[in-house]
Amino acid sequence: MLFTSLQYLVFLPIIVALFWVLPRAWRLPMLLVASYYFYASFIWQFLALIVPLTLFNWLWGKYLVKDHTNKKILGAGIVINLVVLAIFKYANFFADSVGALFPFFGAQNPHWSFNIILPLGISFFTFEFIHYLFEIYRGKKPIDSFVLFALFAAFFPTQIAGPIKRFPDFVAQMQADNKVKLSYFDEGVPLIIIGLAKKLLLADNLSVFVQMGMEHPELYSGPELWLFAYAFAFQIYFDFSGYTDVGRGSALLFGYHIPINFNMPYIAANMADFWHRWHVSLSTWLRDYLFIPLGGSRGGRWLTNRNLFLTMALGGLWHGASWNFVVWGVFHGLALIVHREFAAWRATIPGVKSFIESKIGGQIWHYLSLFLTFHAVCIGWVFFRIQDINAAFLMVKRMLIMRPFYSMGAPEHFLVMRQEMPVIVPIVMIMVLGLLLTNLPVSWLNEKRFFQRTPAIVQAVFCTLLIVAMVTFQPDNSAPFIYFQF
Repeated sequence: MLFTSLQYLVFLPIIVALFWVLPRAWRLPMLLVASYYFYASFIWQFLALIVPLTLFNWLWGKYLVKDHTNKKILGAGIVINLVVLAIFKYANFFADSVGALFPFFGAQNPHWSFNIILPLGISFFTFEFIHYLFEIYRGKKPIDSFVLFALFAAFFPTQIAGPIKRFPDFVAQMQADNKVKLSYFDEGVPLIIIGLAKKLLLADNLSVFVQMGMEHPELYSGPELWLFAYAFAFQIYFDFSGYTDVGRGSALLFGYHIPINFNMPYIAANMADFWHRWHVSLSTWLRDYLFIPLGGSRGGRWLTNRNLFLTMALGGLWHGASWNFVVWGVFHGLALIVHREFAAWRATIPGVKSFIESKIGGQIWHYLSLFLTFHAVCIGWVFFRIQDINAAFLMVKRMLIMRPFYSMGAPEHFLVMRQEMPVIVPIVMIMVLGLLLTNLPVSWLNEKRFFQRTPAIVQAVFCTLLIVAMVTFQPDNSAPFIYFQF
């Protein structure tokens, strides 16, 4: 069931009510059953993966703690998790990539294909299992209760698309003897409403324009393609942060606090700052369990850059079994390296350093950095959104060259659609400008916890207006959350 479905809006209040009326000893088992029901509501066969994998990691953690400094035991546990992830998520990708090499040796591409269904959320709960084993290796106490451990991975508000939780903090909350408080609902319900509004009002309506532009970038000019890139930048932000808001709000109804996953990412001053603000639970996971184990920044300039590059390239591949995600990860890895090298270089130039440190110069530099960072992120989003690498590079090329004409060799029905662009482009432009203006207040409301400090009547009126707007303006069909595919 989707967060945006009527089924979820019935399911959630029932589970919340059961949670608070049941004796404390029954709450977590009930919540685990509810979480497995939520997961099975998509495809019940998914349980055949998550349950055995959960049992394996729980038992392996008990085995690891007996000799928690043994790298071989840790490594074996991580490899088993990654092999399972590779089989379900990357088998067809690897087969297609190998098959594409056959023509270079004079053989025909065999077009191998495996009939494998990608389980929802496998990337997220696999990363939580790896984090769990890593922390036991580093000296943390394992979870004794299987129900407690299973709920850590299966908790339905975060099960499908995160945020990626850290077990010491979350387990401590599950073990606490919480009493029902009105504050849980005062914070949780508005978060759910804001998250649904982000998804239904903003992301889903933007998706119509994004679909039109990015499926056939050859039809549009450079300025038009920039508008489509802007539209997708805000679509994916409102889609994913909306999911996170609904998940965090749902968890709050049980008294659980889930980490914030976004911190106003489009006001980042550089690419490193962007990754401190975007998908925070993933970026910190990559830092703690990939970048630092690779050597982090301890090995000097070139090794640090290598580690950044590998971390982001693998982070891109984590997002999806397709070369466009690898290119997206490589793009961000190179962008982080360029930022790092440029920051080191500018510190050696007295004139540049003094200009940046001056009051007026610092402001000019700050806003220029915001502008350049946002547009670099938008270029990266093109590779994220368009699976066809050639089409993605074509779109970026036209965006950078700002080509003013479209291809006259397009099929007739596309030329008819192209004639509608004088009407469509202003609409997209107005939406994008509107989102630029609303991004800050909307983000400030929940990512800076400003909303919780406003008077109750203001919160009630605001949430009521959002509900009316959703009923009135939401699309006929709500698309699945973008990060469900990962």
